[in-house]
Amino acid sequence: MELDTIHILTIIVATMFALVAVFQMLLLLGYPLGEFAMGGYYKVLPVKLRIISGINGLILLMMGVIFLQHTNVINWMNFISTNLLVWIITIFLGLNTIANVLSRSKKERLVMTPLSGITFILCLIIVLT
Repeated sequence: MELDTIHILTIIVATMFALVAVFQMLLLLGYPLGEFAMGGYYKVLPVKLRIISGINGLILLMMGVIFLQHTNVINWMNFISTNLLVWIITIFLGLNTIANVLSRSKKERLVMTPLSGITFILCLIIVLT
């Protein structure tokens, strides 16, 4: 299979989603990385936020699968129309980037803002192509 630019961008996006999902799972497990997420209020997230991190991790993995399906890198879920979903995800990432810029946590601003912003731009390129 020859990979074109959109397929490569999609694989990068899915990889970025997977990496952030791993980060979310580390938060779920109680690793002291909370300063990089959810406003940076806690070093170790309280139980309720840890559960939310676990859910976020699963959602992030699904977002990666949706993009992979949308560009036909995979064909696991042909029964789902991804056109609206990729737009929703892309808009969410744009809003998430703005929220990261406004975070009171310097660590979140420095790490998550560029990560979210780059992912948003790549997703925007994918959905506009």
